[in-house]
Amino acid sequence: MNKTIRRASVFALLLVFALLVRATWVQFYEGRALADDQDNRRNAIETYAEPLGNIIVAGRAITGSAATTDGDLRYRRTYTDGELYAAVTGYASQSYAPTQLEGVYADLLNGTDDRLRTVTDTVTGKRADPGDVVTTIDPDVQKAAHDALGGKKGAAVAIDPATGRILAVVSTPSYDPSSLTDADTAGTAWKKLTADPDEPLTNRALRQPLPPGSTFKLVVAAAALENGLYASVDERTDSPDPYTLPGTTTVLRNENTSAPCEDASIRVALQYSCNNVFARMAVRLGQDEVKATADRFGFDDETQDVPVRAYPSVYPTGMDESSTALTGIGQYDVTATPLQMAMVSAVMANDGKLVSPHMVSQITDGGGVLADYDDEASTTQVVSSRTAEQLRSAMRTVVEQGTGTNALIDGVTVGGKTGTAQHGENNSETPYAWFTSYGEAGGEEVAVAVVVEQSDAARSEVSGNGLAAPVARAVMEAALKS
Repeated sequence: MNKTIRRASVFALLLVFALLVRATWVQFYEGRALADDQDNRRNAIETYAEPLGNIIVAGRAITGSAATTDGDLRYRRTYTDGELYAAVTGYASQSYAPTQLEGVYADLLNGTDDRLRTVTDTVTGKRADPGDVVTTIDPDVQKAAHDALGGKKGAAVAIDPATGRILAVVSTPSYDPSSLTDADTAGTAWKKLTADPDEPLTNRALRQPLPPGSTFKLVVAAAALENGLYASVDERTDSPDPYTLPGTTTVLRNENTSAPCEDASIRVALQYSCNNVFARMAVRLGQDEVKATADRFGFDDETQDVPVRAYPSVYPTGMDESSTALTGIGQYDVTATPLQMAMVSAVMANDGKLVSPHMVSQITDGGGVLADYDDEASTTQVVSSRTAEQLRSAMRTVVEQGTGTNALIDGVTVGGKTGTAQHGENNSETPYAWFTSYGEAGGEEVAVAVVVEQSDAARSEVSGNGLAAPVARAVMEAALKS
């Protein structure tokens, strides 16, 4: 064999070797990525070859699957009361990646979760029968929140303080997930929803932190009591009225100029929502102490899953004293979700303990329970039982004699805190109206937080008591069956 033939043979062998290496690389390394690519139509064909499992509310499926009449996607997702439960279910679409519970439990619902496979499935290669997701949502509480928000842009969350079970998650305006399920029509619906300035696809209950305004004063009050700044909610504070922000000439005034806010106790300061008291209190505590307390309530937690990942609520750092003062009234760069502010009230209602909030109780297959999340809920002592009891008492004063009277319910013990947060540069936009609360009757408890971003009310009528408290009252009434 001459040199030319030998060289050609070696070159040919190298080409064959390179081809084998490349084929192996594509099959075993890139293959999984290609298979998982959301644009790979084979995935949609496989997912919708059979009916999906269901999401369950109070023993009733609020999802389903309908056979299609043409194309290679044999089934599409359907929803019962889609707009009512959209913030819970999200959507499963033939064209777009699934969201909310549909996304978190996609493998369970389409039968590809390894926990669903039987020996027979393994031998035959057949896809397992799908599982179901059992939620903690109470349909009466969910509907009450949705109906009470009505045409307002806002959100509401209700939690059972003793168990951490989330009873309602509502975001308005909502949308019908059914409009996104069919590949033939999903594109048009998607364009319409994403072009809507009210952003109906945004889950405001879990994923839109906003300035919480005066509802955050509960956290500051808890920090003051926990750190021994004051012995009780009825001890007078050292709080000039009006209060000049440290290092500035800016005077912080109270909305109600006739309120008895000078040197007011925590109870009176919550009752009248005295800005001077909590701004001064935050400065005396210092940002580190306020942040430490806020974080125990759940602020700055970037891994908060319910099991949908909730966006973190934030207490800022690196501030001067004037900015720290503003955080004391829930302004500057403090942000919170309705979920977070419901957690604050849940801690007060549950003797200072926070049970991890969750909106799925179980996941199941045809043979039984695969996981029970009620049993796995963790409990953390956020503040002492004495601090929680004192703040519960002060929150009752807010509702019975203060700024939260629209939350009163006959035969129910109700405590709450109103909030009106500035929105836009120099408060040029409509303020946010907040209310966080707890209700107790007959041994049953519920914690509720509501935010109203926009309504048809005149700007002068925007307040936590005027807009958010009536929504919270309706939710508490449904939860406690008063």
